[in-house]
Amino acid sequence: MFPTVREVLSLDPVRHGTPRVVAGEAGLDGRVRWVHVAEVPDIASLLGGGELVLTTGIGLPGDDAGLRAFIGDLADVGVSGLVVELGRRYGSGVPRVMIAAAERRGLPLVELRRATPFVRITEAVHALIVDAQLTELRATEEIHQRFTDLSVEGADAAEVIRQAADLSGCPVVLENLSRQVLGYDPAGESAELLLDGWEQHSRRIRPAGRTAYDPDSGWLVTVVGARGQDWGRLLMRWPAGGELPTRPAGESTPPNAGPPTRLTILIERAASTLALGRLIRRDAEGLERQIHRTLLTALLDHSRPVDEVALRAKALGVVLDRRHLVGVLVRHRADDPATEGRPEDGQARLRDLSEAVGQALREAKLTGLTSAVDDNSVGALLALPDAAAEDRALSAFASALRRVRLDTGAVRATAGIEPTRATTAVENAADLARTAGGAPNGLIVAAGSGVSSLREARRSLVEARQIAEAARRDRRDLPVFRLPHVGLAGLLHLLRDEPRLQTFVERELGALLEYDARHPREQLLDTLRAYLEQGRNKTAGAAAAHLSRPAFYERLARIARILDVDLDSVEACLSLHVALLALEAVRTP
Repeated sequence: MFPTVREVLSLDPVRHGTPRVVAGEAGLDGRVRWVHVAEVPDIASLLGGGELVLTTGIGLPGDDAGLRAFIGDLADVGVSGLVVELGRRYGSGVPRVMIAAAERRGLPLVELRRATPFVRITEAVHALIVDAQLTELRATEEIHQRFTDLSVEGADAAEVIRQAADLSGCPVVLENLSRQVLGYDPAGESAELLLDGWEQHSRRIRPAGRTAYDPDSGWLVTVVGARGQDWGRLLMRWPAGGELPTRPAGESTPPNAGPPTRLTILIERAASTLALGRLIRRDAEGLERQIHRTLLTALLDHSRPVDEVALRAKALGVVLDRRHLVGVLVRHRADDPATEGRPEDGQARLRDLSEAVGQALREAKLTGLTSAVDDNSVGALLALPDAAAEDRALSAFASALRRVRLDTGAVRATAGIEPTRATTAVENAADLARTAGGAPNGLIVAAGSGVSSLREARRSLVEARQIAEAARRDRRDLPVFRLPHVGLAGLLHLLRDEPRLQTFVERELGALLEYDARHPREQLLDTLRAYLEQGRNKTAGAAAAHLSRPAFYERLARIARILDVDLDSVEACLSLHVALLALEAVRTP
């Protein structure tokens, strides 16, 4: 937003004075925040940094020590340069002691060898600054308008990130709390270089505050979250070329080293849009299905009183009071690669699944709420007369869903096929269903524990969602997956996007991960993993890590100091082992 000293020297009123740089040429690219005329030696106490100081020198000290102190005070406060007009105090040039002091501190020192009205210089520079501020204001207005439109349109994260990169011209990365990349835009740079070793690089980016610039890494960072729940960070590299602003010699905190205010506003608006987008859920279902979805969502996020949910469900013909309730979730075992990059195909696939689940409930003569609950899954809350009917009802539902999927596959398989070949197509569809080994034609059906109260229904629904996600890693084809079918690793995998799990991993292993990021050759995390996987047997752990026992023992001692834990404690090691498994789940797509 501010001109550089070099740009100021090129202005006509300054060129009229035939300027000559006599010291601190390396600092000519420093920004000029304002121009100040001064004729007193203690002017530094009135400055705030970034000023270009103009003087004739008539009030400067006459001794060398005083001149050194004058230059030192200006450099300490962070002025962008000192311009001295020759003639009134200094004839042929400024004193050598001033030149030496300015060169040592990296402070640009300029002689004006011809008399020049200072007012013309200040007017010209301040006009540049005001114009730049107006340009910055217009850019800020564009930022607000652009992200307001994105919020209203319900733009996805990829579009928000793309717009942030487009407006800033800088690479932008969205990550979760475990430093895994959720989205990015390299802004024309190499994506491979941008993301190479991202997790370790990100752990070294440690700004002070929710929105702050880390000058050591060159990244502007803000936290992403809503309703008091943080779930990620948005990072923007500034400057875009990856090179940090140069620091004049002897200057520890250079002025204008951070990004312009416009970029701070931009990244915060982008983060707000991302947080809002995560809260928005859109669908194009019929009114009845929308109500089903509203009620299921209300149970999952406690957005409505359960009495109101029961009342509205009863109005739809679904009685939830005094019933045995079972949460069920149905999803495809594998994502369809054909839908990547084509959201409309994914929505159609989900809509077909939602219709199949609804039809299966009707064929199995079951009642309950059913609707898509996210972009990949359809949920159902079954209302059964008593707990004894639970297993029979789930089995009937899975069988009905298999038949519905088979019938749908046969219809699609025979669509547009000659009658003489239709029988073969049906047989092929039947074969496809049989190869599922009991699962409903490539689907996962997961059921939570049955509950006797609507107030507990959320627990059953959440459990079903967790089981379904974990079952994707299970190669068995079961008609219905229940909690005993998934182990700890699977359970952690399904919770990998949960901020509280990621926070647990960071609390348990964050210090060690940061140490490994600073010392990539040591990788103490692998040492800890070998120790825990060998049942805390140090001899076996050393062999598994391919280390001598003394070296392995020394590494364990270092790990204990870094994490401040007792590795002989069963409870502490159990917590660390769970955190390691959770870390693997977070890192695994």
